Amino acid sequence: MRQWLPLVAICTGTFMLLVDVTIVNVALPDIATDLDTSFTQLQWVVDVYALALAALVLGAGSLADLYGRRRLYLVGLVLFAGASLACGLAPGAGSLITARGIQGIGGAVMFATTIALINSSYEGRDRGTAFGIWGAVVGASAALGPIIGGALTELSWRWIFFVNLPVCVLAVALTLTAVREARQPGAPKPDVPGIALFSLGAGAVVFGLVRAAAEGWSRPGAWGPLAGGLVVLALWVAVERRRAAPMLDVRLFRDRSFSGIMLAALLLNGAAFAQLIYISLWLQSIGGLSPLQAGLVFIPLSALSFGVAAAGGRYLQSRPPRFVLGGGLVLIGAGALLMAVVDAGSTWRVLVAGLAVLGAGVGMANPTLASAALAAVPRERSGMASGAVNTARQLGFAVGVAVLGTVFTTAAASTLRARGVPAPGETASALTAGQAPELLAATDPGARAGLADALGAAYADGLGPLFLACGVAGIVGGLLVVLLVRAAPPSAAPSPEPAAAATR
Repeated sequence: MRQWLPLVAICTGTFMLLVDVTIVNVALPDIATDLDTSFTQLQWVVDVYALALAALVLGAGSLADLYGRRRLYLVGLVLFAGASLACGLAPGAGSLITARGIQGIGGAVMFATTIALINSSYEGRDRGTAFGIWGAVVGASAALGPIIGGALTELSWRWIFFVNLPVCVLAVALTLTAVREARQPGAPKPDVPGIALFSLGAGAVVFGLVRAAAEGWSRPGAWGPLAGGLVVLALWVAVERRRAAPMLDVRLFRDRSFSGIMLAALLLNGAAFAQLIYISLWLQSIGGLSPLQAGLVFIPLSALSFGVAAAGGRYLQSRPPRFVLGGGLVLIGAGALLMAVVDAGSTWRVLVAGLAVLGAGVGMANPTLASAALAAVPRERSGMASGAVNTARQLGFAVGVAVLGTVFTTAAASTLRARGVPAPGETASALTAGQAPELLAATDPGARAGLADALGAAYADGLGPLFLACGVAGIVGGLLVVLLVRAAPPSAAPSPEPAAAATR
């Protein structure tokens, strides 16, 4: 039993950092009420964490190679714990967003070291078993976040962050006693210019998309940061092409299989998980469910995601990745389209079938992403490919939340305008901040019934195009992946041992 303690330590941290991507979803209405947040601030509470993960996981891997993976994993755990405490104690939206960003930095440091630590802790068949268990933990984490968040929010939304503290203490104790130090001899120094440019460019793009959702596309405050971010990302590509040891060799994207796999990673989190925020807000602020009840609505997603991955993982790994990834994305898109029938009279039951199909798609595609990326690149680039997959996942989630915010507010504001509700744009933003009960409480009692009907219709009319956008993204993306990704013969795929050894 003692031989599996390193895996327990690594999986504990991995589960915690990935659960925190989606654990806040169900708590957003309570956060909005307690801290009096705006729609934009709520988006950043979610997005800044995923953005920090996306921007820093590749660079953190370089630091771990240079200074020691165990040491960096412990640093990440301590930083994550401190930021979690700050999140739970946050007196306002600004301090919560800042603490969430620091939490994301700690998560990136942890995530960048996990695969290499597993590789250095196990050999032979034990290594294969360890990677299988770790993969199952990764697959289940994001899907379980809303359920765990719902249960903890019944106590207080602050407990979704406080609960990380004892988990971090356990992970630190296990790591100190059971995990050996490992580093890469002759590891290159971190690509500081690449990390800085990518972080700045990606952050500006997401910032512009979030501003557009709140204020509309006509204002420079929205399209200015977006255009500037794209320019910075273009500069990042130019810099990376000229560096001897870049954080990401952008020439890998010349291979259509690698590009297709990165597209799959981007759309998997963007189409499957970004929409959950808006579903959670609808279930509570319009549907009247408690946080726990809202979290339980996501059981079909969690159960099918874990069940398909666990039951079909071995079979799916032996199938051509383009069909597995493409098929998973098509299922995600189909699940979203099943939910697009929502209307003003719908209840949580309208979501069950769609969430189940969506979960099956996640369970189908998720376990294959990393192995497909490793098989698509030269063996010496396998660590970079693994990091790129994780970056694309989290960037897809961050961008997805921002883009869907624009889709929702545009449609909801249109309905509110047609029903004669004053300030339709601001009211639509308040809806996405979970403030429907506050809007009704501030209205004259005689007008509340009419406003309640208008808000319910507006939210449903916002969800419909949002689900449609996710459905189209999943299905079109799945077809593109099938066309782009070439089938690699089994002999071409790197074996688990060397692939993991090269993975940061």
